[in-house]
Amino acid sequence: MTSTEHTTTSVAPDRPDMGRRRFVTFLVAAPTLTVAARLGIDLTTHPSAFAAGRPSAASSETTTETDLGTTYVLRVTSDNRIVFESPKADVGQGISTALSMLIAEDLDARLTDVRTELADAANLPGQSVGGSLSIRDAYDPVREMAAQARARLVTAAARRWGVDADTLTTHDTAVHAPDGRSETYGALAADAANVTDPEVSTAPKPFSEHTVIGSPASQQEGRAIVTGAMTFSLDVPVADALPTVVARPPTIYGTVESVDASATTSMSGVIAVTTIPTGVAVTARSFHEAMRGRDALRVTWGPGPVDDVSDSTINERLAQAIPPFADPPLLSNHVDGRFEFAFVNHAPMETNAATADVRPTSAVVWSSTKVPNSTRRQVAEAIGYAEDAVTVHVTRGGGSFGRRLSSEAQIEAARVSHALGRPVKLMWTRDDDTRHGRMRPASMHRMRITYLAGEMVSFENLSSAVQLDFGVSSVITGIDPGALGYPSIGSAFFALTQHTPYALGTEAKELNEVPLKFPTATWRSVYSGHNRAAEELMMDRLASKLGKDPLGLRISLAKDQPAKALLRRLRTESGWGSSLPAGWAHGVGYHEEYDGRAGCVVTIDATDPKAPRVMSALVVADMGIPVNPRGLEAQFMGSVMDGIGTILRAGNHIDNGSVRESSFADFAWPRQRHAPRDFRLVLMPATGTSIAGAGEIAVPAAAAAVASAFGRATGTQPWRFPLTF
Repeated sequence: MTSTEHTTTSVAPDRPDMGRRRFVTFLVAAPTLTVAARLGIDLTTHPSAFAAGRPSAASSETTTETDLGTTYVLRVTSDNRIVFESPKADVGQGISTALSMLIAEDLDARLTDVRTELADAANLPGQSVGGSLSIRDAYDPVREMAAQARARLVTAAARRWGVDADTLTTHDTAVHAPDGRSETYGALAADAANVTDPEVSTAPKPFSEHTVIGSPASQQEGRAIVTGAMTFSLDVPVADALPTVVARPPTIYGTVESVDASATTSMSGVIAVTTIPTGVAVTARSFHEAMRGRDALRVTWGPGPVDDVSDSTINERLAQAIPPFADPPLLSNHVDGRFEFAFVNHAPMETNAATADVRPTSAVVWSSTKVPNSTRRQVAEAIGYAEDAVTVHVTRGGGSFGRRLSSEAQIEAARVSHALGRPVKLMWTRDDDTRHGRMRPASMHRMRITYLAGEMVSFENLSSAVQLDFGVSSVITGIDPGALGYPSIGSAFFALTQHTPYALGTEAKELNEVPLKFPTATWRSVYSGHNRAAEELMMDRLASKLGKDPLGLRISLAKDQPAKALLRRLRTESGWGSSLPAGWAHGVGYHEEYDGRAGCVVTIDATDPKAPRVMSALVVADMGIPVNPRGLEAQFMGSVMDGIGTILRAGNHIDNGSVRESSFADFAWPRQRHAPRDFRLVLMPATGTSIAGAGEIAVPAAAAAVASAFGRATGTQPWRFPLTF
């Protein structure tokens, strides 16, 4: 990029543990107005910087060097469109619409005139998506860019009309003069590209003047998604790209020993059979023909690393990895709990897929990925190309929940295309995704709350989990867990991110990972979805032991006033304590993370304990500045469905190294008929001081509320999840 001006702006952190951030905005030499910004993150050794999803150095010294990461680019086109190139993948979470809203706000543009496009992999460490950081990171620099662009457009209009720039106003994607004259931004864009010294303020609006931010907006791509017009990984129009599927081993990470493809190659429509490290690929004229050819293969499979492992083995290893509790103080009382959570598949609606076109000296991949730079690097390594010879075009994703932090489909597609010398469209079937896709690790949690004379003494959370593969996420690159005092990255991440919001005395938390080679990955909220649900169930058990109301106990033990205020609002809005039919009950959960807070109350009908149904759900959230309330509502609806799924219905069984489930027929993710009949979101009063991440914060609260409600409705203490497992 060639820049014609640099403006540096320092941004104070919302919290001390976020580390200092700065961003640089600059003009880019272009025919029309183009403004760019690069976000910088100071690398610090403070452990909570890691906990906040920030990179940390492994040494004990703090460095002032700044990692200039994510680059944002904003263009004003001559046809009066505002195009924003987002380095952050959109997989359905609404990032694109929220970013467009930030731009429309400080550019005074119509939201319909703003379009967010997904940028290609650009070798920038801040391009990955995770930790609910996308909008939090973008909030300041994107608004700054929009304000910079507006100032230059106003200045260009003032010079064209020979008037004082301070007399002009902006709205509806145009500059307006007091005498009634107006020019669209598109008509001013070329002149504005040459403005290097704006004559009006380049500062973003104060929170009090927001009219777009905080107003509900539907996803801009919503109609295209529901009508099938949206372009996903396999919809990219690459000429002559051949449909491809892969025959995969019967057990996890099994290997190919020999292949008899004679029956397949003689079939109509089959073009090629290619052995790759993960299986045997069949390429054909159509996916139907490719799947028929795959089924006709005769493959001798070698063993995988966990062929002798089943659920019973996993549970035994998990139990062995948890140390005993400390001896409680003399005369004290305690409440104990043990909780087990099964593997959970990510199960996005769009299965793992990629289109690839590998030529002798270059390669192009089209796919949804939340780690485009990692994808680019791994593809280059797989086919033996230099990284700069590989282009990764990021497409819209049909769901992720953590699945698109891994790049298996892109690597496979590139390998097959490289071998054939032709472009391919490679698709994982639903069976592939369920049996060989990434999963949230199985885990076990033993907890004890000790109290004496009505006062909380201590809380012990001793957990174990199958080892989590964090991949090559920039969040953890360069971390030395040993230097931070932990045996593994997973144990460090667990200890530094798992915050208990209640004053339970001295806290001791520990996660021991069991090194079994399963295809694991982070799943919404990483460890919080199961660990915090278990902690919340402990609060129910404590309330029962003390003879207190579960929600009232949470309020009394909450560590700070904002938590107490949210829980009180949750009690008021939910009608907590109201009379319910026999077999019905309310359940509650609360969680703090990603600079926000969320509480959930559900009402469950467990008249038939084997077929419980969540009838209603309320989420109360404190999100600081809510960029798009409608987007938050969608996120939290999804979070409630995740809670219903992981607590009541959905999990993966392991039988001798293979996943028993094969599709949505037996991986029982909740359907529409399992959704609450009534859902409400209540936002705490907005503030202009911080912004919270929405993608994961309500999952632990919702999971806890569903489990809590089932226990209260049935008079039991649920401990193994999903309940139908």
